[in-house]
Amino acid sequence: MRWQCGRFDLNLDRPKVMGIVNVTPDSFSDGGQYSRDLDSVLSHAQQLLDEGADILDVGGESTRPGSDYVSPEAEWARVAPVIEALYQWNVPLTLDTRRTYVMERALQNGWVDAINDVAALSDEGAIEALAPYQDIGVCLMHMQGIPESMQHNPQYSDVTTEVVQYLQGRVDACLQTGFAPERLLLDPGFGFGKTLQHNIDLMRDLQTWISESNYPVLIGVSRKTMLGQITDINIPEERMIASVAAALASIARGAHIVRVHDVKETVQAVKIWQELGVWA
Repeated sequence: MRWQCGRFDLNLDRPKVMGIVNVTPDSFSDGGQYSRDLDSVLSHAQQLLDEGADILDVGGESTRPGSDYVSPEAEWARVAPVIEALYQWNVPLTLDTRRTYVMERALQNGWVDAINDVAALSDEGAIEALAPYQDIGVCLMHMQGIPESMQHNPQYSDVTTEVVQYLQGRVDACLQTGFAPERLLLDPGFGFGKTLQHNIDLMRDLQTWISESNYPVLIGVSRKTMLGQITDINIPEERMIASVAAALASIARGAHIVRVHDVKETVQAVKIWQELGVWA
């Protein structure tokens, strides 16, 4: 399995670790401690690479449940200096945004390798904006509702079936607009418009879905509320062990990329599992 990620044709036969670079003052996971200034952000990004991250994912809008509205202009002002600097580092760089406005400016400046979109390119004009950039990767994620209200009583008849059907619909929309299949990466969206039981059911069904998918899959469960609900740990920064366990569970079920805050611990765990032959 491979993913075309801008300047990089990523071989996903070995699971990849995506390190999270938040430039949001209201991040649920770190409270904005790394986003005080550009030097702090870049220092944190370098730390993630030193710890073994394969990909850096930069985001300027918090999409945690109940998050406050941030204008596209404000989001762009946050991420622009960061991605401009990180792009020069020659490592796979993805931009976590759901706004066409932000995508267009990043692409026009040539500062990203892929767009990681929690809304699966559903913003007006997003698909059309990305279509001409034939090397730029795209991660399509499932979300029921919008971040401000997505956790207000989410409901499904069959969560896995509905998530898979939604993602297939977004894949079809991209292909019909001229996207090459190798540009696409899928994310079922743990915690985005889903109850704890929905998330558990989705994780338990992951292996069957991934084995039948023609596309690589990214999983992001790091420090999320679902892990706090299972472990009774209310502080996101204290969910590191739970996050690593969930990342391993995802990889064991076939995930190709895991998006994490705790890169060092995740990389160590993945290496141990592979060397001990827990999975090939």
